[in-house]
Amino acid sequence: MPVPFLGRLNITEYAALVGSFLLVGLEAIIRVLTLALPISESVRNASDFVDVCAMFGYTAEEHLVQTKDGYLLLLHRLAWKKGEEETRVNRGPNSIKKRVVYLHHGLLMNSEVWVCLTDAQRALPFVLVERGFDVWLGNNRGNKYSKKSVNCPPTSLEFWNFSIDEFAFYDIPDSIGYVLETTGQPSLSYIGFSQGTAQAFASLAIHPKLNDQVNVFIALAPAMSPAGLSNGIVDALVKASPQVLFLLFGRRSILSSATMWQSILYPPLFTKMIDLGLSFLFNWKTQNISTSQKLAAYPHLYSFTSTKSVVHWFQIIRTKSFQMFDDDVHPPLLLSTSSKYTKVAKYPTRNIKTPIVLVYGGSDSLVDIRVMLRELPSQTVAIEIPHYEHLDFLWARDVDTQVFQHVFDALESFTGAEHTKEEYERYRSARHTSLSAGNSFKRHIPRNSDVAVDSDVSTTVGGSMVGDEVAVEFSDQQDSENPDGMLLEGPPGSSPSAAGRQLFPQARERDMTSAAGGAAGSALAKSRGIGPVISEEDEYGVPSDSPSGARGTRSFASADGTADRDQDLTADDSSSPARAAQRRSTGGSQMSLESMKKGRGISLGASRFP
Repeated sequence: MPVPFLGRLNITEYAALVGSFLLVGLEAIIRVLTLALPISESVRNASDFVDVCAMFGYTAEEHLVQTKDGYLLLLHRLAWKKGEEETRVNRGPNSIKKRVVYLHHGLLMNSEVWVCLTDAQRALPFVLVERGFDVWLGNNRGNKYSKKSVNCPPTSLEFWNFSIDEFAFYDIPDSIGYVLETTGQPSLSYIGFSQGTAQAFASLAIHPKLNDQVNVFIALAPAMSPAGLSNGIVDALVKASPQVLFLLFGRRSILSSATMWQSILYPPLFTKMIDLGLSFLFNWKTQNISTSQKLAAYPHLYSFTSTKSVVHWFQIIRTKSFQMFDDDVHPPLLLSTSSKYTKVAKYPTRNIKTPIVLVYGGSDSLVDIRVMLRELPSQTVAIEIPHYEHLDFLWARDVDTQVFQHVFDALESFTGAEHTKEEYERYRSARHTSLSAGNSFKRHIPRNSDVAVDSDVSTTVGGSMVGDEVAVEFSDQQDSENPDGMLLEGPPGSSPSAAGRQLFPQARERDMTSAAGGAAGSALAKSRGIGPVISEEDEYGVPSDSPSGARGTRSFASADGTADRDQDLTADDSSSPARAAQRRSTGGSQMSLESMKKGRGISLGASRFP
């Protein structure tokens, strides 16, 4: 005889009931634990870009642009500082004239990623508005704000039949054209993140007139030809046949279910899933982004895009070439044979005339700066932040101190569309001023001393010609005490030995001109308009008259201090007599390795001015 009430359920149903109670209890425990975290629920729960901006006291406009092939793109605009909402900005002769800055997001994103931060001083659009810029933010076709076309509905295959080619041919130039027409300005400054930089590389390469409309291109976490995914199995699968993504995700929007999981999962669990995914695919640790920032920003991270655009990226990774979409994909065994008869057009990025400033992370697995610089014009400037990963350029704790100054230097130096030599000289001067004179730190390296370089600091490929310049970028988290000989003085009132050292946006840069030898090299450098060759010794204590061996090289001490490690920008000529002489001429103190962890080190960037 069954027991009343208890006998109504079988063992499976009892197990499900007990399990549901356990899950409810677990959720309650997690909620209590996360109450102590500084979570900005208002940012996380904001419905759109306008709401996020309103929470920080900024008024945002929405503008609709129709591309030449019929897609409707929504642009966001931040034109007013706090308190000047009633003024007219870039609207006729009697309005306030402001320089225009255009920002573009990355893959699977929308314009919200620029503003979904937990404090306004780390949000680049808000900082730019307060500095007097008219800020515009773009959106790609197919994402949250641009799922409309006059030719077909988003439920059709035709709507999602686009790749990076369409972004480059239509979305970027049409958006920029609309912004300039609306503001009445002759040119604007372009700031891109991740795929937003790739779209600019492609657009500037195939639209010569666009180079006259963009006065400077600042690429944050630039993407052009990534090496691949960190996970070997997934990387091998997509490289073998990028078309497999069509089988996995279809030919419409990719990862459409992400919004469902975001809505049903508890925020800390959803954040943990995103972190695990980033670690699995790219080996990113996201340690520079705070937990509260992840909880606020990750709900705004994903936005719709086509599977075809992701397939395009894996075609680029497979061929190691920044090329247009290949509609006639051949099996791996036939790739070498078919290439004799067909060749997919590459984006001619060396034709870009707009000044380019690359700011990349030394810990970003998606950036191969050496390959990138080989495909870009000679005036490209590259700056490394050693401890940064990809998403850090949007949401890192210290993004305002580590990244923003590089952006400001470029914006203040390149103001016109002529791209003159004077602008490059002004940029060099601005860099030297803000990264040295404006810095509270004073760095002194004894005569004939080397500086130890940590193993995780990569070296950017500089020029491949005699006279190309090498910019030595010093990171800003160096120890205030250095028993090995480098004297660092912190700001007034700071403790030199404090465990929690302040971050400063400035680094030190020194333009150096390498020469083939003697007066001939000096004359060649002057003929190229690079500037005077450094004589005596530079401010870092490195004698300029020491033989340089191969072109564009600097010799640094190894990590253990027992042997040097050459950072060769053009060739590896370790057997050169001149190189040996250079080794003998250097010695003395080295910076300790402990002072270089997590950004406290030295990064080498290529600074190649025309």
